[in-house]
Amino acid sequence: GVRSRPVSMTGEAMFVYRYSRWDGTQEVNPFDADDLLDQLADDLIADGDLPSAIQRVMRWGAEQRDGQRLRGLQELLEQIRSRRQQVLNRHQLGSVLDEIRERLDRIIATERAGIDKRLAESRQRAEHTGERNLLKALEGIAARKRRTLDSLPPEIGGQIRDLSDYDFMDADARQQFEDLMHLLQQQVMGTYFEGLRQQVESLRPEDLRRLREMVRDLNQMLQEKARGGNPNFQAFMQKHGQFFPPGINSLDELIEHLQRRMAQMQSLLNSMTPAMRQSLQEMIDALFRDDRLRWDLAQLAANLEHLMPTRQFRNRYPFKGDEPLTLGEALQTMEQLQGLDQLEKQLASAQRTGQLANVDADQLEEQLGKEARSALDQLQQLMKQLEEAGYIQRKGGRWELTPRAIRRIGQRALHDIFAQLKRDAFGKHATHERGAGGERVDESKPYEFGDAFHLDLRQTLMNSLVREGPGTPIRLAPADFEVFRTELLTQVATVLMVDMSRSMILRGCFAAAKKVAMALDSLIRGQFPNDSLDVLVFSDYARPLRPEMLPHVVWNEDVYGTNLQHGLLLARQLLARHKAANRQIIVITDGEPTAHLEDGIAHFSYPPTHRTIQETLREVGRCTREGIVINTFMLENGHYLVDFVNQMTKINRGRAFFATPDKLGEYILVDYVARKRKQIR
Repeated sequence: GVRSRPVSMTGEAMFVYRYSRWDGTQEVNPFDADDLLDQLADDLIADGDLPSAIQRVMRWGAEQRDGQRLRGLQELLEQIRSRRQQVLNRHQLGSVLDEIRERLDRIIATERAGIDKRLAESRQRAEHTGERNLLKALEGIAARKRRTLDSLPPEIGGQIRDLSDYDFMDADARQQFEDLMHLLQQQVMGTYFEGLRQQVESLRPEDLRRLREMVRDLNQMLQEKARGGNPNFQAFMQKHGQFFPPGINSLDELIEHLQRRMAQMQSLLNSMTPAMRQSLQEMIDALFRDDRLRWDLAQLAANLEHLMPTRQFRNRYPFKGDEPLTLGEALQTMEQLQGLDQLEKQLASAQRTGQLANVDADQLEEQLGKEARSALDQLQQLMKQLEEAGYIQRKGGRWELTPRAIRRIGQRALHDIFAQLKRDAFGKHATHERGAGGERVDESKPYEFGDAFHLDLRQTLMNSLVREGPGTPIRLAPADFEVFRTELLTQVATVLMVDMSRSMILRGCFAAAKKVAMALDSLIRGQFPNDSLDVLVFSDYARPLRPEMLPHVVWNEDVYGTNLQHGLLLARQLLARHKAANRQIIVITDGEPTAHLEDGIAHFSYPPTHRTIQETLREVGRCTREGIVINTFMLENGHYLVDFVNQMTKINRGRAFFATPDKLGEYILVDYVARKRKQIR
């Protein structure tokens, strides 16, 4: 396995890698920081908001290098909803009480058979002993028992209530009824208290005694909290912790746990028909003949409701399936559905806030499996991955992109644009221009005096072998030497002007222009480091922008005006600082000028006034006299814009291109690279 951690030396990010034997516990995350930043690039270019871009990845997920997907919160939400619907489509509640009814019928039948057996045995003994008085007394008792059994109400709750006061004659029937009562008490009370439900044996008298004591202590603690006190939660858990699952560390957590548990029974009741609901409620009432315990439980429900209302946990579920459920299975199903409901709320909240800390990872794994938990873990690590890779840093309590991240985003924009050129077979600007200096190309030529000595060793040796034949040592002659050809690249100073007026937001123009600006910056930094690039954004006024701020630039819909004159003025001043022989301005706009400066104040008018046009053309003339070429890329072909650009190109001798937002980068970058080639021989 390999683990890395970043270290800083002289301000540069470095990584220390530690290697160890693979033991199966190391987790390989196929979605690394480079992939993540590439996924964020388009969103960052569009609005420059890092938290929003991260939140969108958290919500919708992302593609991984191997074609697999990093699942987002929305996909996990849909899985939760699908799982809940599967449960509802599978089961039905009509059978919840059927098993109990069948067991009661068997108990009654066993008791009747036991009565008959006792009478038959007594008659046989009476025939042998002649003791008729004992038989007569027994026949009277049996008759009363039968009348009691005959008069049992049809409802389950009534039968349980009456049989609880009934003195069974048959020992087997008595044991069956006690077992049923213990089981039902365990299932119902286990709904409230985890420890009881997890016990294998039936609820015994000593368990009920400890339960009564726990409920009384719990009520006292809740009442103390309601009065504003500070009850001793730890002492309570030390005494009664066996009734509750591990992981409850505060009284508030205990209250929420109890509310969810108690809401399971209420949700089951809410999901039943009125008749079934009444039968189940009567059965629950009949289970606990201990009036004190019933009172304490009712008080517990009231105390919990006062401290934390259960409305958020009580749901009605529309079961549509045909698979029967017992009472125990139904209560477990309610627990599952309630867990799905809570996960849905947690994931929905995480979508809104971008905070994943409140999502129960254990519950998510239990409901959806290990893959879902792994997806959540990856989402939780997004910011950490970016920080460790040196792509983001915290400043003043907020996250910001580092220069390294901005360079990579520019490289990604550049890659996207040139990948599109390859797909469309556009931009076949092959050049045959070669030079004696500059950057090396893959072609070679015989060496001539004055050439840069970029030796092509392979071809030089091959020339010697062709001349003298194979053998050693190889002897070189002056004519054998070949050198790589070179291209001479001129130095260019460029100002990129990006229109930020209101209309640029339409059809994705602004995002496309911003992406091109970042790609052009990456191109110059990576391939033409001797060149310079300045960026200006303009609307009512123009202002310079540092290239590293490009990802954070957002369109401002409150600004009117296309003040090209001010932009050209600032661009001319910026280019005056550079000594490059080639100076150019690249303008990206979708409309003619609608504003100009007078005494330093922007004057806006639409349609544009004659004065705005003339003041802008005067600035074009000043650029022309200083040898600055203006190339304009128009994202609209309206009559007024075309007419203005025609006037501008006549004055400046620059070029004008019509483009759509999706083709904008192709035109600008291909043209920039093409104009870098100059023949010197």
